Amino acid sequence: MKLSVVIPAYNEEESLPETLRTLYRTLAKYDIPHEICVTNDNSKDGTLRVLDQLSIEIPTLVYFTNPGPNGFGYAVRYGLERFSGDCVAVFMADMSDDPEDLVRFYYKMLEGDYDCVFGSRWIKGGKVIDYPGLKKYINRVANAIIRVLVGIKYNDTTNAFKLYKRETMDGLKPFLSPHFNLTVELPLKAIVRGYSYAVVPNSWTNRKYGESKLKIKEMGSRYFFILMYCLIEKYFSRGDYRKKPVSVPPKATV
Repeated sequence: MKLSVVIPAYNEEESLPETLRTLYRTLAKYDIPHEICVTNDNSKDGTLRVLDQLSIEIPTLVYFTNPGPNGFGYAVRYGLERFSGDCVAVFMADMSDDPEDLVRFYYKMLEGDYDCVFGSRWIKGGKVIDYPGLKKYINRVANAIIRVLVGIKYNDTTNAFKLYKRETMDGLKPFLSPHFNLTVELPLKAIVRGYSYAVVPNSWTNRKYGESKLKIKEMGSRYFFILMYCLIEKYFSRGDYRKKPVSVPPKATV
């Protein structure tokens, strides 16, 4: 099963070399067929130049430039429309995600034939390193609200680091979120629409270079919007968007 890794990148010239080299080495070590798909989100620094250089040494790297509209959600969606693998993960350009965790996601999906594999930093085996205190508080409150309203046990919906089968991702369209609320839209739609998922622990490490693109003050209403949309779909869509059961042909009789 070929794995695609979609990485949105805006002004990440400092982070990309370490991130892409480490990711490639890890996936190659486990002999996982893959491609690394980077969306340059119209960066103003040397991101495109760095990608040009890295493509010479990383044979599985492909990259695109999103001409606009721009923003985290748009950049991820640009990659999600262009990947070629059988499954796809969203991975951060700043190396906050661990490639070894991605390997565990991949094998978990193969092992249980799950439609999705979700990471959680807040279960046994998960960890966060240098996580800002205010951001952590807001994260836990937001996830608690989502758990109660949607009626789920999963406790890290806002975690962008997740793996989806291609047919699952196709079943989550059309995408609505242009910003970081896409990280909530994808898993909530998958859950509401009846796709199977497993949860495994993962780690998160604060970025070494540059600054975070997430603006907490701007995102509250956007997260609320996508949460309300998913609740409306869950309770009022009458199953129109749910995963269709796979029909098994009847056995031939002699």
